[in-house]
Amino acid sequence: MARDLPIGNGNVLINFDAAYNIRDMYFPLVGQENQSSDHLSHFGVWCQEQFFWIDHPEVSKKLNYLQDSLVTNAECTHERLGLRMLLRDGVDVQQNVFLRKVRVENLFDAERTVKLYFHLDLQIYGNGIGDTIFFDPELSSLVFYKGHRYLTLSCLSPDEVKAGPSGYATGQKGIHGLEGTWRDAEDGHLGGNPIAQGSVDGIIELTMTLPPKSTKEAWFWICFGRSKQEVERLERLLRTATPQALLQRTHDHWVKWVNRDQHQLSLLKPDLDSFYKRSLLITRTNLDNRGAVVAANDSDILKFAKDSYSYMWPRDGALVSHALDRAGYHELARKFFDFCIKVLSPEGYLMHKYNPDGSVGSSWHPWVNAQGAKQLAIQEDETALVLYAMWHHHKLAGTIEQSRNDYEQFVKPAADFLVHYRDASGLPLPSYDLWEERYGVLAFTVASVYAGLVAASRFAEYHQDKARAIYYADKAAQVKKAADQQLYAPDQKRFLRALFWNQEKQSYVPDYTLDMSMYGLFDFGLFEREDPRMVTTMQLLKEKLWVNTEIGGIARYENDYYHQVTKDVAKVPGNPWFICTLWYAEWLVASSKTVNDLTEAENLMRWAIKHALPSGVMAEQVHPFTGVPMSVSPLTWSHASFIKVTQEYLSKLKQLTSKDITQPIDASEDKVLEPVIH
Repeated sequence: MARDLPIGNGNVLINFDAAYNIRDMYFPLVGQENQSSDHLSHFGVWCQEQFFWIDHPEVSKKLNYLQDSLVTNAECTHERLGLRMLLRDGVDVQQNVFLRKVRVENLFDAERTVKLYFHLDLQIYGNGIGDTIFFDPELSSLVFYKGHRYLTLSCLSPDEVKAGPSGYATGQKGIHGLEGTWRDAEDGHLGGNPIAQGSVDGIIELTMTLPPKSTKEAWFWICFGRSKQEVERLERLLRTATPQALLQRTHDHWVKWVNRDQHQLSLLKPDLDSFYKRSLLITRTNLDNRGAVVAANDSDILKFAKDSYSYMWPRDGALVSHALDRAGYHELARKFFDFCIKVLSPEGYLMHKYNPDGSVGSSWHPWVNAQGAKQLAIQEDETALVLYAMWHHHKLAGTIEQSRNDYEQFVKPAADFLVHYRDASGLPLPSYDLWEERYGVLAFTVASVYAGLVAASRFAEYHQDKARAIYYADKAAQVKKAADQQLYAPDQKRFLRALFWNQEKQSYVPDYTLDMSMYGLFDFGLFEREDPRMVTTMQLLKEKLWVNTEIGGIARYENDYYHQVTKDVAKVPGNPWFICTLWYAEWLVASSKTVNDLTEAENLMRWAIKHALPSGVMAEQVHPFTGVPMSVSPLTWSHASFIKVTQEYLSKLKQLTSKDITQPIDASEDKVLEPVIH
């Protein structure tokens, strides 16, 4: 089930499913240590007529955020039982506290007693072995703990003077046929067991009396800490500063934060403006405060391969950080580059992926080839793109004079690796592609290596390292020349996806598969937008990769097998991906000569909006026949792609509508790198 409405503060991340159940609860790092591990935590309501859980089919829902914020706005109505609830959830921006405000409306013309039940099914440290839960009478809270992880669950009723539940229960679940304490709530009375250990869960009850046709507000919260003393401090804070004050400051913070963007968003139509801001906010939820840009934190993918997307891929991180840099959020990009400096290998390359704490993540890239010889288990574009993004980070942030440490610790070792990891022709040696599926010399990788070496040359030039400036520029030119000679198919008048080594022939063989990542040849400046070969390539990509169903969108490549739903590849070459569709939109923006030319790109941007969830969350891909989210949701890269194409759209719109349009549109390789600052 797709994850919706993520909320967080860079230390705590909470994900809901489509029914508004809490599914993921990350702490103390975004993407690492899922304290709930996809176990469902319930929220229920008892009234004298009937009990129901929030995911009951009779509960109609409108799930969204408050405008320009990371505070949710979930409207839930049970018409037959005459109850309407408005849930507003957020993670405090200063403290590691989850806050829930519940506004309950009695639709009947009679006084009623209503009980609310908040249940937590935790897997502390990501597993349910050796957890403890107990009721603390001093805090009037349920306390969960194991090792250095503590969580408390508390509430405040509008009918009570002080915080505390009207009932609670602790117990075991998943063993001995026990489903969990949530079952104990369905009769409107909790047993009050004070402690349990092992595989445990717990639930608290909040009671209120509602006069006829009236509304009242109640509060729940969860405190996160590394010790009992830490959660006790947070509980005291909630009882003095009040949960309302914390939720309000959280709302105000995000409204102010997202409106810091340095682009003239007033030029956008309202739907594009709103979705752009929502993409910025959703992107922020997947950024850990220590610098990891996490790809996705949807634990539902565990069912597919017993692994997740909760890793920091340097490629994703570089492109996300670049989009944030262009928007003016330089402090977030800076943390990412510091992360990369710390994890760079002594040889000058970055690994496949990393855990949010900086340790090397899981991988399926082998260290030997089919002949048993050593090969590097890397995707070279990941190293190159960090170089590329780092240079433009300093340009955009105006901090190039402070880049000496980056130059010494990252730029030189990484650029030297790119230089030496090439064959005699100048092409990069084989590595894994950006899709992590094949080992060869990929067009996307070649373009990124070129861009990385150009960036390194500019760093060297600024720091008056003249020999290296010339050296890196010369090697970049060699990459370009080799690509021009070997990655072009004259008979088809377009570029190749890749070259793969043929052991028997002892030479490269061309791969003619059309792959949307070939857009990188233009995006990273290896070939000019006006190059007829580039134009033909992009036209063919659109023609062959467009999904010919009512859903539409663009697939990754011909006959994409990942989550494939049909073998009719002539009609559906693969599932439509947000990033691929938005890449083509970016090409259209770059190619536009008039304002009217931007219409097709704008339509593709709206395609992304249409196929996002109502909250604005974009998955990795969508089903080609139903449009439902597939794979992980949200995918940080999808949102960064929307951010970037919107920035390109705005920049081109300003150029085309300016009074002086007699000058040609800038076609330099920096055209995708500089935002319009206002």
